[in-house]
Amino acid sequence: MWCTVGEHVLGAARRAGVTLPSLCEQGWDLACAVEVIEGRLDHADARRYYAADEEAGFALVCTAKPLTDLRLRTHQSAAMRAHRDRHGLPAPRGT
Repeated sequence: MWCTVGEHVLGAARRAGVTLPSLCEQGWDLACAVEVIEGRLDHADARRYYAADEEAGFALVCTAKPLTDLRLRTHQSAAMRAHRDRHGLPAPRGT
């Protein structure tokens, strides 16, 4: 799958016919959370993304733009929520 310049990962996935979980698509909730196995992302478009999320290897693909080639593990909202709970960060429920 390829992202065009400035394209969010979720948008590229949809364009390629890949269905990924998402809800708000603004980086508020955790529905689209992934684990970053390899690569780097630009999270500037996210409404609620923290340095601790990046350090722990999580990303929100609805607002993340690739800076390098990526390998991602999808469907990680529960793991990212647990990470945020441990660090006292906002972790919306119901996503």
